[in-house]
Amino acid sequence: MSDEVEPGFVRVRLDLSYDGKDFSGWAKQRARRTVQEELETALRTVARSAETYELTVAGRTDAGVHARGQVAHVDLPAELWAEHADKLLRRLAGRLPKDVRVWRVAEAPYGFNARFSAIWRRYAYRVTDHPGGVDPMLRGHVLWHDWDLDVDAMNAASQALLGEHDFAAYCKRREGATTIRTLQTLSWVRDADGIITATVKADAFCHNMVRSLVGALLFVGDGHRPVEWPGKVLAAGVRDSAVHVVRPHGLTLEEVGYPADDLLMARNKEARNKRSLPGGGCC
Repeated sequence: MSDEVEPGFVRVRLDLSYDGKDFSGWAKQRARRTVQEELETALRTVARSAETYELTVAGRTDAGVHARGQVAHVDLPAELWAEHADKLLRRLAGRLPKDVRVWRVAEAPYGFNARFSAIWRRYAYRVTDHPGGVDPMLRGHVLWHDWDLDVDAMNAASQALLGEHDFAAYCKRREGATTIRTLQTLSWVRDADGIITATVKADAFCHNMVRSLVGALLFVGDGHRPVEWPGKVLAAGVRDSAVHVVRPHGLTLEEVGYPADDLLMARNKEARNKRSLPGGGCC
């Protein structure tokens, strides 16, 4: 599938962040406040355009999920970009609500697609098991788990989940979409303040995958399940009712990775291919 920019248009990359608390996720929805709607409205206003230019995003976050390193692109008429390029960042800052910020706007290199050119996404999930609860200043970004957590056990259980697998047991299925993903990193660290951060990095994620993985591993950390359990759930390949999808506010999209500019178009095309596991049938 070609992703050539139409003649007379310029593809623009936007790097942005947002607090997901008051958003119903990224994607536009009728009668609901979303990040995409806010950005597209602001862009239309500052460009003094009657037309809405649709954004494509690296990862469509769910309601309540935050982003520190989100990436999107938009195709703008060349004359509009030429007129507004040097003023666009400051004008967006003046128009956008305070819970969403654009930090960089720039003409994207050839072949760039915010979604399909990405080679990995890195999320963080933050939780505390402090008996007193969560610091009030962090309550919108840290989950309180009311059981002591064994970080070493959670790291041990995470090992069985790394690599390329069908994560159907940890995903909410969507018609026609594969649940095969390559999980590159899944690790847990407790800092000096007692905040435990899961770093989760993969080529892509299916719906509810990170929050389901975190939910399963918290059950290991608090002793309700053995270290081997998350791996057995994965191998079973079906949604397990015992896997708890944790609340969204502890989750933040931290960073999106892209290949070198000369590899963007190749990655763009590769990512559109539906995957299957070696020796497997149709997924």
